[in-house]
Amino acid sequence: MKSASPDQTKTLRQGGKLPAWMTHARTVAVTSALEAKGGAGCVRFVGGCVRDTVTGHPVGDVDMATVLTSDEVIGALEAAGLRWAPTGVGHGTVTAIADGTPYEITTLRRDVSTDGRNATVAFTTDWDEDAQRRDFRLNSLYADTAGKLYDPTGHGLSDARDGKVVFVGEAMARVREDYLRILRFFRFQAGYGKGEPDAAAVEACRALKGMLAGRAAERTAKEVLKLLAAHDPRDAVRLMVKTGVLAAVLPGVTALERFEKLVGIEVEQLVETDAELRLAALLPPGTAKAMAERLRLSNAQRDRLVAADTTVPRIVSWMSAREARRVVYGIGLRAFTDRVKLGWAAGKASAAPQWRSLLGLAETWSPPPLPVTGADVAAAGVPKGPLVGEVLREVEAWWIDQDFTDDREQALQRLKAVAKGMAD
Repeated sequence: MKSASPDQTKTLRQGGKLPAWMTHARTVAVTSALEAKGGAGCVRFVGGCVRDTVTGHPVGDVDMATVLTSDEVIGALEAAGLRWAPTGVGHGTVTAIADGTPYEITTLRRDVSTDGRNATVAFTTDWDEDAQRRDFRLNSLYADTAGKLYDPTGHGLSDARDGKVVFVGEAMARVREDYLRILRFFRFQAGYGKGEPDAAAVEACRALKGMLAGRAAERTAKEVLKLLAAHDPRDAVRLMVKTGVLAAVLPGVTALERFEKLVGIEVEQLVETDAELRLAALLPPGTAKAMAERLRLSNAQRDRLVAADTTVPRIVSWMSAREARRVVYGIGLRAFTDRVKLGWAAGKASAAPQWRSLLGLAETWSPPPLPVTGADVAAAGVPKGPLVGEVLREVEAWWIDQDFTDDREQALQRLKAVAKGMAD
């Protein structure tokens, strides 16, 4: 097994302690199973979990690299009584499942050939060789189970700490291996970048942006949404416009003002970022459905973008509380708050207090139930059938006009009047 020695000054330990994700019982169960098969040092944590620990970002998925083959990994997991899924055995990837949590485990590998979409790989026991096929130097950090850091490129740790997103080796070569690395560059620049972006990376993305055409729509959409989920992706998106990359993936998007104002509102209000709404803010009016189909978004994502893209019913900053409740009831809370936020982002700064008030009203008001039911319609002498629904709809329209009154007696009187009128 080949590997550069760790720098003893580089460790994930803070105050002498390992991060919680590394010492959790389910994580230890997986690493112990692998080391029982391949010996100490046969497995290391890699990529995001290491990078995010170094940079102070929340750690999500925990991925591992190992010198063991997929068959050996599977045998080790089964011997330890752990479940597994064959998520990419052909490329050396097996997902262990411990206490319901997935851990992606990949055999060390090197690229033999690639067409920018698919790669042919060969397995290796050389950790440094594995590092050379990764995208960015800050993603080429490894840590063993004792917390010792390995930095095969010699720059991953400093890049992570300094906010530098730099391709491993030659930028053009890395992008040609997988053209979606163009979007990954902007995503990581949005999430981790500080200061001026790496010139070689920017030039590679600009020069090869045309190769994004025909890439898998689902993977493209995933990268775009992850990019937009960054705390403040405005600089990265501006750079995408400058290099022509944004036009390659979201054709027709030319104006950033509404998007930038929306991000500013979220950042200043310290609210949770909303990638889907930011995408809606980027799109020109009337294009949501076509763009959702282009990106092959889920039905739920498509419906949300389309609902945010509509102009009916009209929502304005000066609408009354009564009018706002009517619209919330009609289109739903999510669609209402989406359109309010987009209206806020597109409007004048002086209207901000009014938009904020509308959001507060919508988020604190729950539509009450209609105080009469089908049983009440039947009790009023209406026979079973379509007429029952017609009566309820008429009463509901009256109830909405009454600003959702909870006066059941008044509602019953209205129901009886409607039922009598229809009978006559």
